[in-house]
Amino acid sequence: MVIPKAHCLLLAVILVPFFSCTAARRGQDVHCGACRALVDEMEWEISQVDPKKTIQKGSFRINPDGSQSVTEVPYARTEAHLMELLEQVCENMKDYGEKIEPETHRKTYVRVLSRDGTKMDASNTNIDREAIADLKFTCERIVEEYEDELIEFFSHENENVKDRLCSKRTDLCDHAVHIPHDEL
Repeated sequence: MVIPKAHCLLLAVILVPFFSCTAARRGQDVHCGACRALVDEMEWEISQVDPKKTIQKGSFRINPDGSQSVTEVPYARTEAHLMELLEQVCENMKDYGEKIEPETHRKTYVRVLSRDGTKMDASNTNIDREAIADLKFTCERIVEEYEDELIEFFSHENENVKDRLCSKRTDLCDHAVHIPHDEL
């Protein structure tokens, strides 16, 4: 059967926006998932630092009165520690899998390997190497592009970082109001 050119053109006009929208949504899903996973990993890493661990911050110059302007600050949220974490955090994306939400058909990313190394429920979860490599690559791009924002948020913010950073500040998640909040 030969399809007339007019029908092919009509079909192309109908399908191209559909596939473009679907591809764009998939791209946004991985960006949103990478941002949310990055926030989870950073918050967990920060929580693992001994709260008593501090570093000295300030000027080591001696003031005219003989004092120094040095203060002790908690290490967990210092720029030095956060930079160190950002250099390695995307490696943790290998512990995630990709899920398709049945109601929305959107991709989300969940841990399939617990932090102590035991396997978690990975039913209905895609742990395909390519999907996880895409998540890791996207995480690295987010760290590179939003490094200043990440450091700013994690050095000061303690509540709702996922929504505030991934939705409001970076606009990586346009649908975050529909994503449940995870527990650490």
